[in-house]
Parts: sequence; C-alpha cells; structure tokens
Amino acid sequence: MAKTAHVGKAETQSSTRGDETRRQLIEAAIGTLKDHGFAGASARVIADRAGVNQGLVFYHFDSVVGLLLAALDAVSATRQARYGEAVAGVTSPAELVEVASSIYREDLDAGHVAVLVAMIAGAASTPGLGEEVAKRIEPWAGFARDAIAGVLADSPLSSIVPADDLGFAVVALYLGIEMLTQLDGNRAPADALFERAASLTGLLTGVGIGSTSSAKEAEAKG
Repeated sequence: MAKTAHVGKAETQSSTRGDETRRQLIEAAIGTLKDHGFAGASARVIADRAGVNQGLVFYHFDSVVGLLLAALDAVSATRQARYGEAVAGVTSPAELVEVASSIYREDLDAGHVAVLVAMIAGAASTPGLGEEVAKRIEPWAGFARDAIAGVLADSPLSSIVPADDLGFAVVALYLGIEMLTQLDGNRAPADALFERAASLTGLLTGVGIGSTSSAKEAEAKG
C-alpha cells in the first residue's frame, strides 16, 4: 500500500511538472510570436525563452505548429473571457461601439492581435495551418453575431441586416483595422472610424432606429 501511494504521488508530481512546462512553453510561444512573428518562432527560440530543452516542444505538442496553435488558443480563451465580460449588460449599439473601441486599444497595447496576425501570415507557407487558424476565428464571428443580436433584438435594424452577416463583417473589419494599425503604428484612422461609428449609432438611437427600448415603447403604444 505504501509503495502504491508513493507511485501515485510521483505521478501527480510528474503531471504537475508537465503542466508547468506546457504553460511555460505556451507563454514563451506567445511572446515569440509577438516579438518575432511566425518565421522567428522556432523550437529553439521558444524553448530558450521558456528556459527548457527544445525537445520538450515536440514531447508536449508534437510539433512547433502544434505549440503555436496552443498559444493562439490560449490568447483566444483569455480574450473571449474579457470580451464577454465587456459586453455583458450592453443594451445599445452606441455602447457596443464604445466597448469595441476600448477593447481594440487594449488588444493593441497588449499585442494580442499580433499573435493572430503572425499565425495568419504563417498560414501562407504552412500546409494545413490556414484551416486550423480559420477554425479558431469562426467562434469570434459567432460571438459578434450574438452580441449584435442581443442589442438589436427588438430594433427595426434586426430585420434589415441579418446578425450572421453583421457578425462576420464586424470580425473582418476588426481584424483588418488591427492589422493595418500594426503596419505603421498609426491609430488615428482607426480612432476616427470608431468615432464616426459612435456618432452614427448615436444618431440612429436618437431617431429610434437603433434603440431596443424605443422599439418596445412604440410597440406598447401601438
């Protein structure tokens, strides 16, 4: 019994060390993608950054690409939790635009989108990677669709433009803005675009087009 308990403890310790190594490698991969892009994210560079033997990259993730996808998954999970928290309680298009503008700046400052941009760039020269990256972008379109649908549920706009189309358009626009901003670091055009969007949604809400509460009031009066 004592021997069995000892073996169980050793296995637990080994599992804990393995989890810690995976975490270190994923964090190192994220940092490497931000700093050096896909081309510079080799097993040696990532392992050196993590302070481990590069053979552990293949032991835990089978390949460098497997590790880089795990890094993208980690960033996506963190950002989805943050986005979900940010849009909770949002009730108008104007508030949604304000949240998007705030998170856009947050993502740029932290370099989160740089990881996705690097993976998209790598997909051009790595067979099969494009499909994997696309799978990881798809949930974002669903998230945007649900956020928009929730805000426009009782608005006349919901019958004009399908939420699915808007969700895709928002993700495409958002990624495009962040990629272009990364090229020269100039945020002015994006900031101006968000300001225009805020003005437009404010105007629509003012005339009752983008306001769910206005739609409900009109229905009640009718």
